[in-house]
Amino acid sequence: MWTYLPYGPFPDATNHAAWIEEQSRGVDPLFFAVIDQATSRAVGWVSWLRIAPEHGTIEMGHLVFSPALQRRAAATEALYLMMREAFRLGYRRLEWKCDSLNAPSRAAAERLGFQFEGIFRQAIVVRQRNRDTAWYSVLDGEWPHLDLAFQRWLNPDNFDAEGRQRTRLSDLTRGIGNAPV
Repeated sequence: MWTYLPYGPFPDATNHAAWIEEQSRGVDPLFFAVIDQATSRAVGWVSWLRIAPEHGTIEMGHLVFSPALQRRAAATEALYLMMREAFRLGYRRLEWKCDSLNAPSRAAAERLGFQFEGIFRQAIVVRQRNRDTAWYSVLDGEWPHLDLAFQRWLNPDNFDAEGRQRTRLSDLTRGIGNAPV
């Protein structure tokens, strides 16, 4: 999980806790813990970054989900809540950026309804290598349609008794960003 992040893995729990403590004092990026309501345990984190209210833009990133959260409806719900809050706060553009080689992150962005905007070549250096960055966005005019797609997907009726989805989120979000806003 640390391949594409500029920090980690941490040598031990003490170093990891110290890093979390340091990050918790920041405002950009502004980190949030993802808490499993059943266990009250932190199972991941996500942050706001590049927060620019004067421009109406904000980015969601630094996603780290433990195996307890990965590929679960709760992971999608956590990201939905972050997305919803960005637009409730009045942002007009929500961004998602990732290493262009990070196929799971790119697939997640597209599944969530983010629109691919392009590759910024050699955008930054991470772990002593040039990183090309894939850019994605959701615009405020697209959000009402995505919001409905998420609500439909998260509805308990969309899941069978074993928790398997009946309709895929990507089927509900596909093409939303291509419509006029």
